[in-house]
Amino acid sequence: MEFKQLVDTAEKWCSGNPFDLIFAEEIDERRLDFYAEPGISFYVLCPDNMNGGTDNFHVWSESEDCLPFLQLAQDYISSCGKKTLLEILDKVFRSFRPLLGLPDIDDETFEEYHADVEEEPEADHQQMGVSQQRGQ
Repeated sequence: MEFKQLVDTAEKWCSGNPFDLIFAEEIDERRLDFYAEPGISFYVLCPDNMNGGTDNFHVWSESEDCLPFLQLAQDYISSCGKKTLLEILDKVFRSFRPLLGLPDIDDETFEEYHADVEEEPEADHQQMGVSQQRGQ
């Protein structure tokens, strides 16, 4: 993807959250730097397939306080499949929600998932019973 398109995507993403795109460099690293109060910063190195550079995104922070929160996004990037800049930025934002003073939306997702899981075992047991009866 052209670097200009990546910058446009980053700027649009910033319009919906507390982060600002504070620096964009195409020449050396294809790097996008982001910042939000209170002192939360990270950067994204963008793929450069055309010039023999990396073919994956990379997120990092020079702030020791921010690094542990980037683990979710780093794991996501390392998982199978190509990722878009927007998907990665959304993972980073989700990771930083506690530092930004926002509720952690993963907890709500887990509770909904957990509630669904509790209802399913009854149906599974009934199906297992039917399977065993057919086998006899």
